[in-house]
Amino acid sequence: MSDHVDFGDGTFYGQVVGKAEYRQQAPAPTALDALPPRAAGFTGRDEELGRLRAALDPSGSGTEQAVLVTAVSGLGGIGKTALAVQAAYAAREAGWFPGGVLFVDLHGYDDVPVTADQALQSLLRALGVEPEHIPATADERAGLYRSELAEREAVLIVADNASSPEQVRPLLPGGARHRVLVTSRDRLPQLGARLLPLDELTPEAAYELLDRALRIAEPDDGRIAAEREAAARLAELCGHLPLALQIAVALLAEDPGKPVAELAGDLATSYDRLAALDDGHRSVRAAFELSYRRLPDGHARLLSLLALAPGPEVSEEVATVLAGPAGPLPAGLKALARAHLVERGNTPGCWRMHDLVRAFGAAAGSGGTVEARLRLLAHYYRFADAADDRLQWLPGRPEPERFATRAEALAWLDREREGLVAAVQWAREEPYADTAVRLALCLSRYLRWRRHLDAEIAVSAVAQETAHRRGDREGEGLAWNNLGLALWAVGRAAEAVDAHIRDRDICQERGDRPGEALAWNHLGLALFESGRTGDAMDAYVRARELYRELGDREGEAMVWNNLGSALQAADRPQEAIAAHIRSRDLRQDLGDRHGEMAAWHNLGNALSGDGRIDEAMEAYGKALVIAAEFEDRYAVAQTLDNMGMAHQDARRPAEAHAYYLRAADAYIRANAPREAVEARARADALSVPEEPTGTSAPAAPPARTPASVPPAPPPPGAPDTAGR
Repeated sequence: MSDHVDFGDGTFYGQVVGKAEYRQQAPAPTALDALPPRAAGFTGRDEELGRLRAALDPSGSGTEQAVLVTAVSGLGGIGKTALAVQAAYAAREAGWFPGGVLFVDLHGYDDVPVTADQALQSLLRALGVEPEHIPATADERAGLYRSELAEREAVLIVADNASSPEQVRPLLPGGARHRVLVTSRDRLPQLGARLLPLDELTPEAAYELLDRALRIAEPDDGRIAAEREAAARLAELCGHLPLALQIAVALLAEDPGKPVAELAGDLATSYDRLAALDDGHRSVRAAFELSYRRLPDGHARLLSLLALAPGPEVSEEVATVLAGPAGPLPAGLKALARAHLVERGNTPGCWRMHDLVRAFGAAAGSGGTVEARLRLLAHYYRFADAADDRLQWLPGRPEPERFATRAEALAWLDREREGLVAAVQWAREEPYADTAVRLALCLSRYLRWRRHLDAEIAVSAVAQETAHRRGDREGEGLAWNNLGLALWAVGRAAEAVDAHIRDRDICQERGDRPGEALAWNHLGLALFESGRTGDAMDAYVRARELYRELGDREGEAMVWNNLGSALQAADRPQEAIAAHIRSRDLRQDLGDRHGEMAAWHNLGNALSGDGRIDEAMEAYGKALVIAAEFEDRYAVAQTLDNMGMAHQDARRPAEAHAYYLRAADAYIRANAPREAVEARARADALSVPEEPTGTSAPAAPPARTPASVPPAPPPPGAPDTAGR
C-alpha cells in the first residue's frame, strides 16, 4: 500500500491539510465448537451411539463420493438431541473432525421454523464470514457456504430439530469428507440418509437415568437406589421417555424430602398425567403439542380416535372402525408414523403408540368419543360372536357366515385379544354396559381354549358385576357360569363351587332348565376338584336326568364323561369305563369330534387305572389325533402327559421320559408354564439311573382329566349400536 496521496487534479482556494485513516481488518470470529452441553444422566443408548459413531467414522466410509447424512428420528422427548450431541462430542474427541463442529437448531416444529436461508446465514457467520459479505440470494449463500467448507478440514454439521427435507438440503456440504447429523420427529427418508429411529428407553436404562441425573443434581441423593421398586414404577409412569424422566428428576431435586413413591403415586392418581410432567421449564405436553399442531385436521382427529383403542396395539381394521366412514386411512396412519406419533406394532397390520402419546391424544380429542367407542364395541361383539359360533360349530348345523374355518376365527381372536379384553372393562360406564357384557360372555370359550385364564376371570367378573348392577339376571347367570369355569381351571375350586351355585340358583329362579342342567354339571366339576367326589356324582346325576328330560343328547354325553371320571376316582373302574364308552358313542352319533376327543382321553385314563395299558395307549392315540386336528394345544399336552404317566405305571421309564418331555414342550405352546415345569420335573426324575433300593418305584401322580365343558350358552343378542 502507498502512503502517497495525489491532489494533482484538485483546485484549492485556501490552506489544505491531507488526512489519511487506516483500518486493519481483523478476522471474523468463528463458532466451530458450538455444541450444547451433554444431557445430564445420559444413558441407555449404547447400541444407537455405536451406530452413529460408525457412520461418522471417516475410516469406515472414506470411499464414498458423496457427503454422508445420518438422520436420528423419533417422538418428541425421546432424546434425539441428547444422542446427537453425545455422538458429536465422541466424534470430536476421537479427532475425526479437526475442522470443527457446527450446530444449528432449526426449530422445525415451532410456529415459525428457521428457514434454510436463515440457517445458512447463521452457519456462514459461524464459519467467520462477515455479515456484509454474506450474499443476498439463497443460492449465492449456499454456494459461499460450500466454498468455505471446501477450504477446511473435515467438519461435522449437526442440524437439530428439522421438520422437512427442505430445511436441510441447502445445508449439505459439497465435500465427501464432511458429515451431517440431522435430528427430526419425522423420518425424512427423502434425504437419502442413514436412518436411525429412536424408541423409548428400556426399563433398566430409564432407572439408571433417574439415578444418574438425580445424583448430578445432588451427589448424596440416594432416593432412587433406596426405593428401587418405586423408581421402576416412576420410570414406567414416565413411559421410559427421557424428557419425562428428566422432568421427574427435576421435581425430585426441587423437593429433597419427597419420597420417590410419593411422586410415583402423584403421577399414578393424577387425572392428567401430562400436566404433572411439567417442571416449569419443560413439559411433555408441550413437546407433543408441537408435533400435533402441524398435523392436518383429519390426521389430528385420527390420532385422538386411535388413542381410544382399548388394546396396546391397534389393527388397521379397528382403526377404520374408530375413524368412521370418513377416516383418512391409510394415508393418515402413514402420516402419523412419519411424525413418530404411531409406529408399526409387533403384529402385522397393527400399530401402537407410546402411553404418553395415547394420553395426549385422548385429551386432545374434540368430541365423538362415545360414538367411536360404541362403533368399536358393536364391531367387536359382532365379530367375536361370529368367531365363537365357528368354534362351537358341529357338522349338520348351519354354517357360520363370517369365518369360513376355525383357523380364521382363532386368528382373528388372537390378533384382537388384548383389545377385546380391555374393551370389556368399558362395561363399568353405562353407555357401553350392555354390549360390553355380551362381548364378555362370548369371549369365554376362546379365552379358556387358549388358556388366557386370568383374562377370562377378569372379563367374567366385570360382566357379572355389571349384569347384577343393571338387573340383568340372565346375563348375570351366564357370567357366573363362565367365572366358575375359569376359577375351576386355575384350581380355585371353592370359589368355583360358589359361582356355580349362584348360577344354578339364578337358573332355577328364572325357570331356565337347560341352564340349570349346565349349572349342575359345572358344579360337579368344581366339587370334584375340591375332593368332594360323592357330592360331584350327585350333581352329575342331577344334570344327567335334566338333560334326559330335555332330550339333550349332547348334554347327556358331556355328563357321562364327567361322571366316568368321578367313578374312576371312587375306585369303580368298570363303571367308569362304561360311562366313557357311553359318552364316546353319543359324541360320535352327534358328529361332535371335540367332545369325542375328551371321551377317548378319559377312557384312556380309566383303562390305564385298570391296568389295561395297551388299550389305554390306543385310546390316548385317538384323542391325540383329534386334539391336534382342532389345534387344542392344552388337550394335546394333557394327552401326552397322561401317556407318559401310563408308561410310568407300566414300568417303561424310557417311554415315559420321552412323553413327559413332549408334554412339557406342548404345555409351553399351550400357554401353561406351570404344567410344563411339572411335566419336565417328572421327566427329570426318570432320567436318573435307577439303582436297586429294595423299595418299589414311586407311583405316577394322578392323571389330569379333561372334563367335558360345553360352550357357554349363547349370550342374549346385543343391540346393534353401529349406527349411533
